[in-house]
Amino acid sequence: MDRSKLYRRFRTLLIANRGEIACRVIRTARAMGLRTVAVYSEADRDAMHVALADEAVLLGPARARDSYLNVERLIEAARKTGAEAVHPGYGFLSENAEFAQACYDAGLVFVGPTAEMMNAMGSKSGSKALMEKAGVPLVPGYHGEAQDDATLAKAAEKVGFPILVKASAGGGGRGMRIVRSSDELAPAIVSAKREAKAAFGDDRMLIEKYVDNPRHIEVQIVGDSHGNLLSLFERECTLQRRHQKVIEEAPSPTLNAAQRETVCAAARKAAGAVNYVGAGTIEFVSDGKDVFFIEMNTRLQVEHPVTELITGIDLVEWQLRVAFGEALPMKQEDIKLNGHAVEARVYAENPTKNFMPSVGRISTWRLPAETGGLRIDAGYREGDSVSPYYDAMLAKMIAWAPTRDVAIERLNRGLEESDVRGIVTNIPFLSALMTHPKVRTNAIDTGFIERELAVLTSAAPAPGELELCAAVAAIVNDERQAAQGTQSPWQTFGWQPVGRRQRSFAFRVGHGPEQKVTLNYGSGPSTLVIGERELAFTIAAKDGGFDLTLDGVKSSVAAVIDGHELYLRTRNGRFDLHWVDPFGGETEEQTGADKIAAPLPGTVVAVLAEEGAKLEKGAPILTLEVMKMEQTLRAPYAGVLKSVRCKVGDIVQEGVELAVVEASEE
Repeated sequence: MDRSKLYRRFRTLLIANRGEIACRVIRTARAMGLRTVAVYSEADRDAMHVALADEAVLLGPARARDSYLNVERLIEAARKTGAEAVHPGYGFLSENAEFAQACYDAGLVFVGPTAEMMNAMGSKSGSKALMEKAGVPLVPGYHGEAQDDATLAKAAEKVGFPILVKASAGGGGRGMRIVRSSDELAPAIVSAKREAKAAFGDDRMLIEKYVDNPRHIEVQIVGDSHGNLLSLFERECTLQRRHQKVIEEAPSPTLNAAQRETVCAAARKAAGAVNYVGAGTIEFVSDGKDVFFIEMNTRLQVEHPVTELITGIDLVEWQLRVAFGEALPMKQEDIKLNGHAVEARVYAENPTKNFMPSVGRISTWRLPAETGGLRIDAGYREGDSVSPYYDAMLAKMIAWAPTRDVAIERLNRGLEESDVRGIVTNIPFLSALMTHPKVRTNAIDTGFIERELAVLTSAAPAPGELELCAAVAAIVNDERQAAQGTQSPWQTFGWQPVGRRQRSFAFRVGHGPEQKVTLNYGSGPSTLVIGERELAFTIAAKDGGFDLTLDGVKSSVAAVIDGHELYLRTRNGRFDLHWVDPFGGETEEQTGADKIAAPLPGTVVAVLAEEGAKLEKGAPILTLEVMKMEQTLRAPYAGVLKSVRCKVGDIVQEGVELAVVEASEE
């Protein structure tokens, strides 16, 4: 290859991605004086990354294969805008060797490794063979070329259950299944292959011995075109769900200094086996005693900010300087570890409903200021829409401090001060996770979240006296602000020339009983009455809510009102209340809890039962692909499958009935 085409200075950068990572790359590129070009699908016309870039090019329809995965359209977008280089971000085509080669063939600088390096290390199977030759310790398993069912089954039996069936390409937990017996193997392979094909365009599988109670440790490496290769310490990513990382931290609290140097040296050896150029991550799994190589990600990782905060190095800037053909500006001994950093991934998903993705318009977006060691990398804003077509990650919240304990406290405070409405997010779940005693003491493994799920997703506390009073105060405050600018004194809350008046409020949580509050106002102080207690109160409005002084105690309250739905955040937690219509006329919505309907817009990828089949409760009926992840819909009770109202390939909208089950007679 002509090295002058591989690495050279450029002035215009196209970011072949979307969401948070596109925004992240744009910010550093612009700070370096580069002109930036965004690409977008029809679903992302008004997206944040489009607004941030200097130029933006429409790629095509919403589905990724017609837009963000379309190599020809990406190359054409670069040609149209005069872009000389392409940054792939992470996900989509970031580890696709054909895309890297297409960029080279088109005369574009690809900000990342070459196609040859990707083929050697980006394939989990290929990299394992290479590491085996280099003497890097591997998890026992099969990573051969033969992909027929018989070969995979034989390999699984040889390794011994439990095993991990894993996509050879890509990452993010997609195309990965734990298999604990031979009976589970065939359906797991079919499902994993289908998911991998949809996410990465490659359905090759490998088999690995599943390490019980494992820890996930990875090392950030960066190489340049001058033969320099550095490691930037390690990250611990043990807190995972469905093999997808939830919380990441650096450095690992599990390793001592000697272990740290050993694993970092192994990572440099692994990357050196292919003379790696660019940013990459060597991933290891530990059983508590030994550390095994599992794969290399030939791209920037989602969790790269924790490494940036403990080293003071901008990894995107280093990526771009390596692509310019520059040598790395530091030597291994110059890279110092400073403090501790922890990152939480904020997703549009509902943890109380099996982490079902949430779509819709973000009506409220309030995240704390980036001060006091807090950093926020976001890809969305208030008013943006979250679509069902892409990964559900909204933002990353990262906290740095001199110690792990303080970093965790800062991160949790940031989560507690965040209010995102219009969609459901995992923010309360993340806060519960960060305050769990075993997380604080690092007594965890990759199965921790699944085991503790009931605790981490427990029901919100019932609203107490403070919350009921805050609900009334929120309504009164909202009405008072709406009346600002009018001249009538009657619009001013509490103003009354003579006498006292009452106003009654009723609130309900879910389908629970109504809870009543009476507001007394007029001449003299305003009070709230709950049961037999009468409480004096005042309100002082501020951005995002108000200060409520209740019987002499001032509390900060965050509030969002959407019609008769109220969201409150007080010192006791987060609360969703329904303000019962004071004029009546409300009816209970008859929701079909047992209705087999699409929970979100998605694509039918498998029908798993035939009409007329007798089903046990929980039996799988069909599988949808939603936000690049598969969701299996199951029988709500034992019965007979009367009809299936969809077929494989159908694109279905939220709420559409997909199947009918007739309950068995008791």
